Amino acid sequence: MARVTNAPQSRRRRKKVLKEAKGYRGGRGKLLKTATVAVMRSRQYAYRDRKKRKGDFRRLWIVRINAAARENGLTYSKLISGLKKAGIALDRKVLAEMAVSDPKAFSEIASMVS
Repeated sequence: MARVTNAPQSRRRRKKVLKEAKGYRGGRGKLLKTATVAVMRSRQYAYRDRKKRKGDFRRLWIVRINAAARENGLTYSKLISGLKKAGIALDRKVLAEMAVSDPKAFSEIASMVS
């Protein structure tokens, strides 16, 4: 009986990994073993950083809100606590967008708080 190699499927699997590693430097884009490791690691980074991105954006929004708040004579923490006490339900994403694109409206909100 002839030996079954499963060659077409094996080749497909290898090509899939090498295609995903396209553009990687050196052997990571050419050699199957190193490409496999590089692709697995890149998937781990992608998974981790999808979660991390949320925190990165929150940090960016806080920096922008703080800068705009200080222009209006407040600190970030006083602005946020003032918003909560005043019952103004605006999240950080919206506040940061206002701080960048509509500073006049942001200063009106800041004047309501202080």
